[in-house]
Amino acid sequence: MEFKYDTQLLIEGKNLSDDKIRDYFDSNFQGDCLLVVGDEELIKIHFHTNEPWKVLEYCSKLGEIYDIVVEDMDRQARGLQG
Repeated sequence: MEFKYDTQLLIEGKNLSDDKIRDYFDSNFQGDCLLVVGDEELIKIHFHTNEPWKVLEYCSKLGEIYDIVVEDMDRQARGLQG
């Protein structure tokens, strides 16, 4: 498994752009399975990465982040919780 953490969150803010966020992810983060959907006030992010803290740091600069989920997919694959 190349990317270990399934990272999901919501960003609530103003003048959010899913295209700009997607471009930033493509240029600055290593990962896959990127999903950026929403509108100017609410964006949902889903991303597989080895550095979820960088994703959280960036997204927190865009607005309020909540419903944050970071799951270790390797642990899940081995049948463990958490």
